[in-house]
Amino acid sequence: MTTKTIKLLRVTHLRGPNIWTYRPVIEAWVDIGALEDSPSNTLPGFYERLTALLPTLIEHRCGVGERGGFLQRLREGTWVGHVLEHVVLELQNLAGMQTGFGKTRETPVRGVYKLAFRTRQEKIGRDALTAGCDLVMAAIDNRAYDVAAVVAKLRDACDKLCLGPSTAHIVEAATTRGIPHFRLTDGNLVQLGHGTSQRRIWTAETDKTSAIAEEIASNKDLTKSLLQACGVPVPQGRLVESAQEAWEAAEDIGLPVAIKPYNGNHGRGVVLDLNNRKDIEAAYQLAHRRGGGSVIVEQYINGVEHRLLVVGTRVVAAACGETAWVTGDGQSNLIELVNSQINSDPRRGTEEDAPLSHLDITGSDSEVSLEIERQGFTVHSVPDAGVKVLIQRNGNVAFDVSDQIHPSIAAAATLAARVIGLDIAGIDMVLQDIRRPLSEQRAAVIEVNASPGLLAHLKPARGQPRPVGTAIIEHLFGTDKNGRIPIVGVTGTQNTTRIARLIAWLLYIRGQQVGLACCDGFYLGARQVEASDSTHWDAAQRLLINRLVDVAVFEHSSRRILSEGLVYDRCQVGVVTDVSGFESLADFYIDDLDKLYNVVRTQVDVILPQGTAILNAADPKVVEMAPLCDGQVIFYALDPQLDAMQTHRAQGERVLFVREGEIILAEGQQEVAAIALASIKPAKAEKPEMVMAAVAAAWAMGLTPELIAAGLRTFESDSKKNY
Repeated sequence: MTTKTIKLLRVTHLRGPNIWTYRPVIEAWVDIGALEDSPSNTLPGFYERLTALLPTLIEHRCGVGERGGFLQRLREGTWVGHVLEHVVLELQNLAGMQTGFGKTRETPVRGVYKLAFRTRQEKIGRDALTAGCDLVMAAIDNRAYDVAAVVAKLRDACDKLCLGPSTAHIVEAATTRGIPHFRLTDGNLVQLGHGTSQRRIWTAETDKTSAIAEEIASNKDLTKSLLQACGVPVPQGRLVESAQEAWEAAEDIGLPVAIKPYNGNHGRGVVLDLNNRKDIEAAYQLAHRRGGGSVIVEQYINGVEHRLLVVGTRVVAAACGETAWVTGDGQSNLIELVNSQINSDPRRGTEEDAPLSHLDITGSDSEVSLEIERQGFTVHSVPDAGVKVLIQRNGNVAFDVSDQIHPSIAAAATLAARVIGLDIAGIDMVLQDIRRPLSEQRAAVIEVNASPGLLAHLKPARGQPRPVGTAIIEHLFGTDKNGRIPIVGVTGTQNTTRIARLIAWLLYIRGQQVGLACCDGFYLGARQVEASDSTHWDAAQRLLINRLVDVAVFEHSSRRILSEGLVYDRCQVGVVTDVSGFESLADFYIDDLDKLYNVVRTQVDVILPQGTAILNAADPKVVEMAPLCDGQVIFYALDPQLDAMQTHRAQGERVLFVREGEIILAEGQQEVAAIALASIKPAKAEKPEMVMAAVAAAWAMGLTPELIAAGLRTFESDSKKNY
């Protein structure tokens, strides 16, 4: 190719651990054509134009290891494929999806590179890649490019497609604990852990959250009656169906009162401190429109609104609100004053992650406009200089007070959550002082919220962020569980399907519910669910979603690793039979054993520190993988005299070999057990390496030699007989 351009030959989303990293990446095969002869330092003006378009590239450390490292490489001369890698990463960062990992490598074809970069959402990553190609070419060709418009489009996609901030924070806390996760929908439904050890979250709801409790919490009148019956202070109030009833209820309860929609939330339609019939009837109409049904009239409790977050049996965070005022200057109307004195606060915004909300008072049908009218103004009024106007009484509950909670107030909040039955709850309380005992002040619980928002505690307008995600993860998993089930992975070309099936059978006869995904099909326990090849991602993931699966066994080919990545992030046992057959992977530019080695080693890279690698000592390339394993290593081979076997035994480690018609299980110099090949069915006895690999995996999983021998005697090679 003689044209200076960038062409994407292939774009693949590797959803699990792969040859690049443990995390999901997008791998792009990029043909830079004639640009192969034009490194960055030979393109006139390219450095200046690119850095003008993306000045934040100065933050990229690259291989230099310090701020500005990538720009140094750019000045010295690097190839366009590498430049594209950094541009794509930065576009994602600017869009609000922070990523940092990227690599670019040559292929045997001149001008063609493999580029991999981390992405947290496939579509956004692909869009950033396309935009990155356009941006780089615009910088090369000295064409205008609207970076702001592209970033805005990517940011909008992030808002729609990525996890919300609350869910993302919980997921980050799970990741810190080593708990695996994946999304079950395009929304915020996330599975934490696998199989029987999994839990699920949906924003701040969990699979422990009772549907009955949620229904109770949505019924404000029932909530109040239950709380009152259990000694939790609540304001006196009742449901009304008309403005006339609202006034009558207010007279019975005693002025001042508060009015709110029966089905309202987030403070919408709530009007406080009402003292006359005109305001009460207007507030009723507003609440009725906002809630679409019944309206609550209740005693007004003078104080500051607080939100206490209860997780499990304790309060883990608390925030308070503040009123919003403006001061007249004799020249500006209220809309202008709100924009200059309130909305100018950088903490306010329209985005979901803004600590405080932007106030729009232009609408005529809101609690804010009603509050302004009660003071004798309209939004177009121009208050005299020095006159203070109350704009918003409630809301803005985003000022952290977690360290100030009096124990009696925390006890009332946790009691309220337990009474309703919620495992995670936002308890709204009106308090005069959160630091004082409940008995010394007039206070009340005004609402109990299921699926409470977490943002006020994660990104408070003032004060310290609180690790509420960590608290939720501890609530779900305790302090010692990681949500994992034992996983066995089998990789190579030598009888891997039979090895995987034999391992699954040995685990099954121990009494565990085993899931198996291999070339022979998809198995659950003693049943073959599907007879087609199930080594692909979607079939394998079904095992990890299944709540009945105690342990899972997966067969992998190098082609699947290259095209999809592994379905799990880590495993308990990884079996590698051989490194061979690179000839069949030429379409992936795998053309020698060293390149194939880098693919197969992925199986060993993901073994947990407490796990075990099962390696064929007769294959020198497989032996090379032993130091890569974070856990233990068991070697197997027909010949016990191989150097790898001898050295391993001398170090007190475990090996399997064949001697005089028996499979010997040895640990160091001690021979632990012997299994006669004659006791195994002939079809299996003819392939002792296959049997040794499966036996070694079962041994690593804690099965006794006696149980292993029994399993070998009963295993059927026919895929339909055992299952």
